[in-house]
Amino acid sequence: MPVKIRLQRHGKKGKPFYWVVAADARSKRDGKYLEKIGTYNPNTNPATIDLDIDSAVQWLQNGAQPTDTARAILSYKGALLKHHLAGGIRKGALTQEQADEKLAAWLEEKAGKVDAKKLGLTKDQAEAKSKALKAEQAVNAKRLAAAAQAEADLIAANMPAEEVAEEVEETPEVVAQVEETPEAVAEVEETPAAEEENNETTEA
Repeated sequence: MPVKIRLQRHGKKGKPFYWVVAADARSKRDGKYLEKIGTYNPNTNPATIDLDIDSAVQWLQNGAQPTDTARAILSYKGALLKHHLAGGIRKGALTQEQADEKLAAWLEEKAGKVDAKKLGLTKDQAEAKSKALKAEQAVNAKRLAAAAQAEADLIAANMPAEEVAEEVEETPEVVAQVEETPEAVAEVEETPAAEEENNETTEA
């Protein structure tokens, strides 16, 4: 029977999680499978892939055909390279030790690239977080400055009223001084009466 190495979808809506399986080409995508040989999680960055390379190579040697996505995963993890080196060993082009050395060197180089990508992503995330923090601090500073300015404007708007209130508070003293004057006014008012009495005495 024709065998395919393909992805079988799992996980919840919006966050898919895939199994890498060897299955009959005539079965449904998420139906029965012959063997589960790995997992693929695209929700992380970079994607998380767990693959049994030996099982994948065994199925490839038995004639299993990977789908495009499965082929990319097998290539990413070095299964296709190991399958190719196994063919060279069978033909006598190289020894098992040489094949193992080439595969180890390739895996080490691949791991270095993956680590560099992770480091770059971490650095980018740190820079983005720093920029967001600076932007937030700038917004907070502007908000505080605007609040301080509004408070200063409010104080400036209330200052004339306070000065007027102080002037009004000072006026009672002046009023008190004015209130003291009626006695003098009364004295002034008494003088005409005294003059009239004097005039009457003179006429008599």
